[in-house]
Amino acid sequence: MSAETVRLQEARAAKIPWRKWGPYLSERQWGTVREDYSHDGNAWDYFSHDQARSRAYHWGEDGLAGISDEKQLLCFSIGLWNGKDPILKERLFGLTNSESNHGEDVKEYYFYLDSAPTHSYMKYLYKYPQAAFPYDNLVSTSKARNRGEMEYELLDTGVFNDDRYFDVFVEYAKRTPEDILIQISVCNRGPEPVPLHVLPTLWFRNTWSWSPEAPKPSLRQIAGKNGSPSIAASHTQLGERYLYCDGDAQLLFTENETNNERIFGTPNAGPYVKDAIDNYVVHGKQGAVNPEHTGTKAAAHYRVTVDAGQTATIRLRLSDLAPAAMGDPFKSFAEILQTRKRETDEFYQSITPERVSEDEGRVMRQALAGMLWSKQYFGFDVDKWLEEHGVDPLRPRSAQIRNIEWSHMVNAHVISMPDKWEYPWYAAWDLAFHAIALSTVDVDFAKEQLDLMLQEFFLHPTGQIPAYEWNFSDVNPPVHAWATLFLYRTEQALKGEGDLDFLKRSFVKLMLNFSWWVNRKDRFGKNLFEGGFLGLDNIGVFDRSAPLPTGGHLEQADGTAWVSLFCQNMLEISVELAAHDSCFEDMAIKFADHFLLIASAMNQMGPDGMWDEEDGFYYDVLRLPDGTATRLKVRSMVGLLPLCATTVIEPWQRERVPRVSAMFQERLMRMPDLLKSIHPTGPRHLGYGERGIAALVGPERLRRILSRMLDENEFLSPYGLRALSRSHADHPYVFNVGGHEYRVNYLPAESDTGMFGGNSNWRGPIWMPVNALLIRALLSFYGYYGDNFKIECPTGSGNQMNLFEVAREIANRLTRIFLRDKSGRRPVYGATEKFQTDPHWKDYILFYEYFHGDNGAGLGASHQTGWTGIVAKLIELFGRIDGAQLLAAGKAGGFVKQEPARDKRVA
Repeated sequence: MSAETVRLQEARAAKIPWRKWGPYLSERQWGTVREDYSHDGNAWDYFSHDQARSRAYHWGEDGLAGISDEKQLLCFSIGLWNGKDPILKERLFGLTNSESNHGEDVKEYYFYLDSAPTHSYMKYLYKYPQAAFPYDNLVSTSKARNRGEMEYELLDTGVFNDDRYFDVFVEYAKRTPEDILIQISVCNRGPEPVPLHVLPTLWFRNTWSWSPEAPKPSLRQIAGKNGSPSIAASHTQLGERYLYCDGDAQLLFTENETNNERIFGTPNAGPYVKDAIDNYVVHGKQGAVNPEHTGTKAAAHYRVTVDAGQTATIRLRLSDLAPAAMGDPFKSFAEILQTRKRETDEFYQSITPERVSEDEGRVMRQALAGMLWSKQYFGFDVDKWLEEHGVDPLRPRSAQIRNIEWSHMVNAHVISMPDKWEYPWYAAWDLAFHAIALSTVDVDFAKEQLDLMLQEFFLHPTGQIPAYEWNFSDVNPPVHAWATLFLYRTEQALKGEGDLDFLKRSFVKLMLNFSWWVNRKDRFGKNLFEGGFLGLDNIGVFDRSAPLPTGGHLEQADGTAWVSLFCQNMLEISVELAAHDSCFEDMAIKFADHFLLIASAMNQMGPDGMWDEEDGFYYDVLRLPDGTATRLKVRSMVGLLPLCATTVIEPWQRERVPRVSAMFQERLMRMPDLLKSIHPTGPRHLGYGERGIAALVGPERLRRILSRMLDENEFLSPYGLRALSRSHADHPYVFNVGGHEYRVNYLPAESDTGMFGGNSNWRGPIWMPVNALLIRALLSFYGYYGDNFKIECPTGSGNQMNLFEVAREIANRLTRIFLRDKSGRRPVYGATEKFQTDPHWKDYILFYEYFHGDNGAGLGASHQTGWTGIVAKLIELFGRIDGAQLLAAGKAGGFVKQEPARDKRVA
């Protein structure tokens, strides 16, 4: 057992707080809903990047390569100044939604290189130009570009020409949960010696200005070992902490208070404000910092000159040990750092299959490191926020304000973020995929994440799971039950038994959420579901979250498929719980009935049903006010998602709940038409190993849908499955209403519309989460059919594959996005030569939000390791098993145990 695995067990069993400190700072707190106190809800303009250095945040903090405690009371990050920038580099810069031609976008190069699951070791890289950072150039050039042009990137400005930049590596290693070693390594990649100011910074989140009753913490300079500069931090909740600084550094102190004079033109509360260190270092204002060496924000000011090709190293230590108990803070520094790094290597070796290549292992490890670095403290008391806006949510008022229906929410937790710069807020369906990826390294944290969304301070009293802070009432796909079941099966394999308490408490809350779907999103009680955009942004003809220009309503193929999968998941959880408590059999019967009714409604025959017999595909149905119906014949991911509502039923599952099986068969005998609407199942239709199946799609429709899905002229790209058929490049779908033309074209890259901000696109690119769900569906069908179902892959190739082989082919294409090809290039980086050929760039992987539908280049948010990180699970899964192993294993805990000492993690 690796040392890191022992730490995970200590955190679970002995409650040793190994995760108390971690990378919980946001990459961007400015421009968020939480910090928005405007009258018009324009968060980007109300609190801008330019204001961030001068303005104290209310609900959270951001920083560069930073860490904090789990309540974000005390924060640490680095500041940099190259002597030319107009401001300290204390946080990442990016464009707001209105400044970029394709929506908000970070304009920096930074990489999450490594992390152990307890954060006992972490490594981050930031690339800092030696010339002045081109802030104005990035804004003005981007604003001038239209939606048909590519984004203007930092490399395009020429600021990295001749390699005139620093690689700034930041490493953290925990000796104990409260004793953290910090090493900053500054590498000069340029041709000549260059000076640099490095400012490791410690500060308290400002809780006292907003809550006058809260005691104010303090930082103060103290004498360290041999006179080395040190900072003592005192906080009533956190206790005493000490930052020990190695070498020659000047300590600078100020207060984490807003510079009202600069921001609002009003007097400051005191002489020392948040941007004082910037004013002192960059602008030479000697009186800006506190000569008494006290405050709530402090930095150790190092001046280094780094020769060409050389590295300067700065060491610090953040600890609960006072100087008398600490001794020499740096005596065993190198040894501890190397030990934690070696232990992290051993941990990843233990979870990486032997047949995974070196490059695949690199991608897998950096994907998981990105997942772990993307944790963030998220603080938001919605009732207090509304009160501060002058709104009483219990009293009706005519004015509308964001999230007024969610006043019960009190969030103060470490949560896995989609992207800590572009999406520094949790999103419910993203989080389900995060949990799947995180289960590879830390199933306990993954379970905590799913637990959170069902707690009373997240889940709405009606049962709705919150979507995201811009509008908690938006609707995300209901994948929470699927992820819950996945984690339960994962733990069964890891520990020999699943966490029944986790499953039971999740089931009760998921019942509330299921009832919300049935009562709120099945408008006419017909078992056909809506849901709006359902996370797929601009995939449809219209904005599906807005009133339709035609009037009427949409019956959504994806919404109905999602709820069908939800039914199947709840049925399987019920069966699992019924083995321990027979009362859950009644719930299993309920969900079996629901599944049959939804399948019957979705698969109804006729001209206005969702299934189109001529095309062999599912479409959304537009119901007009006069009662007529029109299929919106866009061949998109919407029509593939019904495949995902597929679950294999093992013989032992039927044996657990004979009453459920009997009811199911009785229902089909009494209402034989129901059988026509689902995949054939029951005693006369058992598959491989006597398995049954619950699926919306029968064998004939499965073959017809797959023939399109696996067609390289439609969905199958060299890099996975496109969100929209490529056939719409030459044959766009056009819908006319009220003299207005609505058009859906195939767009392999960025969006050409402003729908949902314009920074994401479901009209052609490849998206990892839905690809992963379709791979799961194929593996489920394979578990039922075995080798008895084969299909051409790619369509028209003459190459027959079973469905395991098809699933593996799609997974390999997805993985290929990140791997070096025969010429040494990674498709994810497209034509960006610096990333393709430079030895200091080419092995650092970015995990983008989505990918070009034809060439695999990364698009959208550049650090959305959240759901794109699931590629690590795909590498692991197909690195461990083949089809025969999967067939033999079935749901023996849902996992395969190929090698007892290593292989316990395959879904």
